[in-house]
Amino acid sequence: MTDSQHSERLISLVEASRKTGGVLTRGAFNELDTGAAPTLTDLAEALQFALGDGRIWLNDQRMVLIQSLVLGRLRQEIIDAFGIETAKGIFMRVGYMQGVRDAELIQKRFPQEDLTHALAAGPRVHTLEGFAKVTTKQFQFDLRKGTYFGEFYWDDSSEAAEHISSYGISSEPACWMQTGYPSGYTSTLFGRPIVFREIECAAMGAPRCLVVGQNVDAWGKDAPERHYLGLDWKTRRHVAVDRAAPATAPDPPGVTEGKVVGVSASFLRTRLMLEKVADTDATVLFIGESGVGKELFSSELHKLGRRHDGPFVPINCAAIPENLVESELFGVEKGAFTGAVQSRAGYFERAHRGTLFLDEIASLTYSAQGKVLRAIQERKIERVGGTKTIPVDVRVVAASNVNLADEIRAGRFRQDLYFRLCVFPIVIPPLRDRRDDIPLLAAHFLTLFRDRHRRNVTGFTRRAMDALLAYDYPGNIRELQNLVERGVIYADNGSMVDMQHLFTGFEKVPSLPLKLTGEGRIGTAQAVPTDIMGERRMVTTPEALKRAEAALYRSALEAAGGNISAAARQLGLTRAKLEYRLKKQRPVTQRPTSGRP
Repeated sequence: MTDSQHSERLISLVEASRKTGGVLTRGAFNELDTGAAPTLTDLAEALQFALGDGRIWLNDQRMVLIQSLVLGRLRQEIIDAFGIETAKGIFMRVGYMQGVRDAELIQKRFPQEDLTHALAAGPRVHTLEGFAKVTTKQFQFDLRKGTYFGEFYWDDSSEAAEHISSYGISSEPACWMQTGYPSGYTSTLFGRPIVFREIECAAMGAPRCLVVGQNVDAWGKDAPERHYLGLDWKTRRHVAVDRAAPATAPDPPGVTEGKVVGVSASFLRTRLMLEKVADTDATVLFIGESGVGKELFSSELHKLGRRHDGPFVPINCAAIPENLVESELFGVEKGAFTGAVQSRAGYFERAHRGTLFLDEIASLTYSAQGKVLRAIQERKIERVGGTKTIPVDVRVVAASNVNLADEIRAGRFRQDLYFRLCVFPIVIPPLRDRRDDIPLLAAHFLTLFRDRHRRNVTGFTRRAMDALLAYDYPGNIRELQNLVERGVIYADNGSMVDMQHLFTGFEKVPSLPLKLTGEGRIGTAQAVPTDIMGERRMVTTPEALKRAEAALYRSALEAAGGNISAAARQLGLTRAKLEYRLKKQRPVTQRPTSGRP
């Protein structure tokens, strides 16, 4: 079945369900699950093991593989420490937040798809994640009336098994996290609060779990899930989800450029240090490579501090001519030298009652460093050619992309100034050490430049995101920003940013060897040599990627004697998909004329 036929079938099934009150039979749902995105196969294809980086990705979300036994021990510790009722609420909220995140992931990955049929996938995603084998018993909805009802079987529930292992047969359902998950997932996709509840549970001795999901009002005003989930039912959000949203949710339209974004451990450490020192007047020294965002962090420091109503004055010390350093920093009086036709305030005066950011401070001359030291110590300055002392109330924040200790040993930087600046040093890690932030930053920049350049791009292809995650970023965040802006400009309206849209300059393109996954799809992995149909080949450029892909299809067709259907089965593709990819490969690969049509 082709993609257009999938869409037509989906529309007909959804329309038919609306006419009959929204009922989709089990068979119809299973057809949808195999015929239209996102199927479980689609979700499985979003899973990537980046073994070289020690990370697992589900699309652009970092995942962690943990043993069910360990999760069961954590569950036992929480129950023993806080009691059943508190533990039940904790695990339901964790499951709910996980469901919300997965629903947002599906909305983001399939922005052009009608996701109505995905409403039933919430309980079924547990199959993919290893919680249980899920079977649909009944599923119905009515979009006009806003009603939802679904019944699902869970076989071999891991949560029930761990509960029995710790406490024996239970007197009440025990799959708390597993019921919280479809509640969050379905509520997010359906746009109304939906609550799932276990009617039968394997932990109670039942042969398998039976869960029912329906509108929250259908459970009654005294439904315990209202208390356990602690939801704001008007917004369908839990407070835990809202707390995480600024760090992980995509930016809304109109996002501004001056925003500190990240979720990685190294970023969060830096952010915590920033918050600790923000409400003080301590001098802060930012240390990090060029392009890591030192000015952005200093601006954020100013916004969080008590001087946020005052001016924030950034200055790049490397951009000031050597003979103008003093006049730029401290100002100049009229007639102080030829061309000084009027008095002018310097950067220290302009930053009065605010923050002065001295970027690349190591580039100042040795004599200028002494005068900066005196200004910081005494909080007073004198203009060039002036005779009176001017008091300044300034918080000084400095930054350096070189090791100041090495500069001191080389005699290029004053040791006394270093110790005056290094009251509270904050190291900003390079982007290659905070790869968890790359998907989030890329999405942030995509929204920013899509609005700025008035381009309707829908996101990144899987191959583009793999390349962004594998790239080393010698230019750090500034380079990622440039790559995304280039991709937004280069990609066609209504399409997605692909790898060839990003790496069109002099960058060293990430090596992404082709491989066949368990589903037979073409994917990417870490940069190691890979066998492609018996050949040892490394893919290093988009052109080489196309050639290798063409070689893969050609080898499969030759092995199948030119039979497209057989070659498609060998590659784990549908005939329609293989035909489509063969057409895209022309003139690199010509469609064979032999074999069955």
